[in-house]
Amino acid sequence: MNSAEAIALLERIIAIPSFSKEEGGVADLIEATLAPRGHAPRRKGNNVWALAPGIRPAGPTILMDAHVDTVRPTGAWETDPFTPVTRDGKIFGLGSNDDGGSLVSMLAVFLRLAGRRRPYNLIFSASAEEENTGSGGIQSILPELGRVDLALIGEPTGMHPAIAEKGLMVLDCTARGVAGHAAREEGVNAIYAAWTDVAWFRDYRFPRVSPLLGPVKTSVTGIAAGSLHNVVPAECRFVVDARVNELYTNREVLDIIREHVACEVTPRSLSLNSSAIAREHPAVKRCEALGRVPYASPTTSNQAVIPFTSLKIGPGDSARSHAANEYIRPREIEEGIELYEQILDNLIIPHS
Repeated sequence: MNSAEAIALLERIIAIPSFSKEEGGVADLIEATLAPRGHAPRRKGNNVWALAPGIRPAGPTILMDAHVDTVRPTGAWETDPFTPVTRDGKIFGLGSNDDGGSLVSMLAVFLRLAGRRRPYNLIFSASAEEENTGSGGIQSILPELGRVDLALIGEPTGMHPAIAEKGLMVLDCTARGVAGHAAREEGVNAIYAAWTDVAWFRDYRFPRVSPLLGPVKTSVTGIAAGSLHNVVPAECRFVVDARVNELYTNREVLDIIREHVACEVTPRSLSLNSSAIAREHPAVKRCEALGRVPYASPTTSNQAVIPFTSLKIGPGDSARSHAANEYIRPREIEEGIELYEQILDNLIIPHS
């Protein structure tokens, strides 16, 4: 598959709505693209993957993964989000940048490398439900993929390697008091009970600071209490956004929080952990040799839910994701194909 064919495939993908949990049409298209080229794609739900021929049972395995789902269109689009439009050297359309550019670039390189001798096994996956971290996403096919020694996670990074990624926890916190009449000295005000804990989240500094990702950061992002002006509230609820560096697991951060605050703290999920790959890893060194600059990413991806070493890299720009008039440049796809191929060509990686 050359870059022109990859771009034509991207335009077909844009034209198919593929919101999280509704990616069936794009999954069908990926299957239909792989099968005529001699591959036997496998599918579970809306996840599609294929293993390149030339299996080396004792060799390492590299996974190339990009997601097929999109968020729903937001903001004031100047064009139909599902009609690809090429203008001013840009391809506009929902999912063009996140994650269509990575998807078609990775697929093109998979098809090229599948016909060559390689020092590793190679898997391509087009995964579902990344945008909502759904249970039907990549984590649902991990047992099918088997052992993986390195994953390249396609996301818009300007083809620079993201060697660390912050984890995320969303915490629902509840401070409790006792209802009473505001005109009398009765009741225990739950807002005042929450006050101390809110201040702790603002002021506490976790001791382990990452040279890549910086400190763990907690932010109170919502608060609700009270029903009537003359009733002392018995309950105050607030939400905390916690961004976790690679020096902590989400569980460790949760335990520290619970040791210090009086309110009830309930995580919505513990699954979105931080991740990091060593600067000395051969894939990172290969990227640097190609003039790419390693960096730490503040955004989450499928890296957060996979248990093996991974590197996030792909064409496009994260700043365009989830925005109106999302676009990717054809040249970025061409560069993505070139660089993915150069990164993986005869790459020697550790085998677990």
